[in-house]
Amino acid sequence: MTTEFQILLMTAASVGFLHTILGPDHYLPFIMIGKAREWTLKKTLWLTFLCGVGHVLSSVVIGLVGIAIGAQLQKLTWLEGFRGNLAAWALIAFGLAYAVWGLKHIFRPARERIKDEGATQSKKITPWVLFIIFVLGPCEVLIPVLMYPAANESVGALLTVTGVFGVTTLATMMGAVFLASYGLSFVSLKPIEKYTHTIAGLVIFLSGMAIQVLGL
Repeated sequence: MTTEFQILLMTAASVGFLHTILGPDHYLPFIMIGKAREWTLKKTLWLTFLCGVGHVLSSVVIGLVGIAIGAQLQKLTWLEGFRGNLAAWALIAFGLAYAVWGLKHIFRPARERIKDEGATQSKKITPWVLFIIFVLGPCEVLIPVLMYPAANESVGALLTVTGVFGVTTLATMMGAVFLASYGLSFVSLKPIEKYTHTIAGLVIFLSGMAIQVLGL
């Protein structure tokens, strides 16, 4: 194992953790939606896992294809940036739409609110929307910082470094969601129960804005 490969492995683990924990969009949507919809912790973590796999795998596939065909790094970086911008706007739009739906939900008669809630959940719209957004969202650092340098070492190094990054990213996402969701399970939201959907939507909206404005 060369020194360069050891450095790449440590970088993969460090970057996987930091880029996830510093990006609230990696965990806040699942925490807030799970609490608002009163999902079980198992369901929330399962959705987090699926979205995380889609998030990492989309960049991995693009990186592997780019390396295989000899694409210039600049072109792949541009593509990942475009995907990141698209995913951020999708998160903003979804959060805003969910917040507006939450407001309409508040002012409807109780019977209509129950009927509307049931119809929305039965269609399972929210999980699919989150999954699509996360598949669109790239791991911006993966291709230029890890995959291309690892490819210069060997195919084995490329796969190993990519795997370490992916596992660390997923573990960090699920760990953050688990800790926050478990903690919130002891908090009663009864006084603001009817506002939970609106609050969840606003938090998701702000997460998307944080990506666009702060570059998180």
